[in-house]
Amino acid sequence: MDVGINKRKTEHIRLCLTENVEGENKSTGLEGISFIHNALPEINFADISLETSFLNKKLKAPFLVSSMTGGSELAAKINQNLAKAAERNGWAVALGSTRALLESDAHKESFVIREHAPTAPLIANLGAVQLNYGYGADECQRIIDATGADSIVLHLNSLQEAVQDEGDLNFENLLPKIEAICSNLNAPVGVKEVGFGIDGTVAQKLYNAGISYIDVAGAGGTSWSQVEKLRSRDPLKKAAAEAFNNWGIPTKDCIVSVRSKLSDAPLVASGGMKTGVDAAKALTIGADVVGFARQLLQAATESEEAVVQVMNQIELELKMTMLGIGEKTIDGLKNTKRVSIMGRSLLDEVSK
Repeated sequence: MDVGINKRKTEHIRLCLTENVEGENKSTGLEGISFIHNALPEINFADISLETSFLNKKLKAPFLVSSMTGGSELAAKINQNLAKAAERNGWAVALGSTRALLESDAHKESFVIREHAPTAPLIANLGAVQLNYGYGADECQRIIDATGADSIVLHLNSLQEAVQDEGDLNFENLLPKIEAICSNLNAPVGVKEVGFGIDGTVAQKLYNAGISYIDVAGAGGTSWSQVEKLRSRDPLKKAAAEAFNNWGIPTKDCIVSVRSKLSDAPLVASGGMKTGVDAAKALTIGADVVGFARQLLQAATESEEAVVQVMNQIELELKMTMLGIGEKTIDGLKNTKRVSIMGRSLLDEVSK
């Protein structure tokens, strides 16, 4: 039976599959964006291409399987199905926190998935707070070597740790430690949140420190303070967590804020993404790649084919959006004027 960190990973999966773990009265903000239908698109649906690149690797679609899990028997099945599906559909794929890989011998196969995704961009993952608990560039390099990852992303999860019974709470002076990782690691380093969002000011500090890409992981989807509340045995923490059930920066606001400070930095939009239309909206306002997590989780507990089916639907929804506005490339979508943001039509402004 799993204990310690491995047990926690299994509990996280079970709760995300069976409980309402989304924040209350908090959306991604993407509902404020709409596309302006083009009745005469003048393109052939068969010519629509979703191809792009990320971490200097080609993607068949601008999508990332966001960091979810690892370090348990159930996680091994999930990650293997996700990796196989990502390879088939040409998505990037990210691992859950790989701290368990170094701290426990149990279920290492849940992290070693490169054989199932030999060409997909693969991202390892570690909590940035661990840089205050003995982790450094050597440990990050060990993680990359063990997983065969192309990159490592450091996740920022202060509120999750504050609610978690076993939480690590020393987030002091992390920026210079992150900068040291960027300087000493032989791989790109990214930073992501876990559902509460990264704004432009923080993103600029991280980019100036050497971070290669930002994953905003905004509010509107899974709230990890809610997840930890459900598994906590501390009545005080459970009660306090209720005050944060609508905390966070909506994903849309994160994208806009980061782009206002960093016009060219590679940007991943995740947090509450459910459809290819959501993805199209995120790409239109500045994202380069869109991450999906919980939307794929149930399918990943079943089979590779089930994951592929969900991925195919997301891709079809994106292509249908592109047909609807008459754009056949991702670059075209990202630069379209056929979009209305909070009632402001870019198409009307161009036609003036």
